[in-house]
Amino acid sequence: MNSLISGVSITQLAENGTLYSLDEINALSEICKFYNLHLHMDGARVWNSIIARNDNPRLYGKFFDTMSVCLSKGLGCPIGSVLVGSEYFLKRALRIRKILGGAMRQVGYLAAAGIYALENNINRLSDDHIRAKELSELFLKKDFVNEVNDVETNIIITNLKNHSDKVKLIEYFSKRNVLFDWHSMGPKKIRIVTHLNYDKKNHKTLLKIVDNCTI
Repeated sequence: MNSLISGVSITQLAENGTLYSLDEINALSEICKFYNLHLHMDGARVWNSIIARNDNPRLYGKFFDTMSVCLSKGLGCPIGSVLVGSEYFLKRALRIRKILGGAMRQVGYLAAAGIYALENNINRLSDDHIRAKELSELFLKKDFVNEVNDVETNIIITNLKNHSDKVKLIEYFSKRNVLFDWHSMGPKKIRIVTHLNYDKKNHKTLLKIVDNCTI
């Protein structure tokens, strides 16, 4: 194979966390092999995909030459991604990382946090998915909402009817200590991501806030 690398993200942020199926990933892998390309997986949310589809995580290694998996997003680590690949790739990656100043020392405590997350925080991702689905269904009932994309994981993208609705909505939520990024996703969209620190109490409160919203 040559040194060109193509990439794929397992869950699509701009498409509301929608997932590639294993059949789709296999098709992409075959195309890359045909054109003599390496294939890298951006697995920032791969754990959400595994839980949502009840996949065997070992299957992903069949399709990719390298994979990066995030320990901080859904799993709650303070920091950390892990690069997975062949010995050849990892030796090159470590050298390039060092050249670019990316090496760290005394990071055992970060490794300990990563191990804890892997052992304790994967299965609970289903709670995030359930809460995201409940929020999306509630937003769909609102007159100011044009559509909400199908929620497969923990990302909700609400498409509003008017830009003025977004301004009013953000003001409404801000007064209730729920803060949104004004500029992400365009003038009529709002993105919400459920996660480890968004617990049952937070969810109950937000459901009530959304339910009472009549901007």
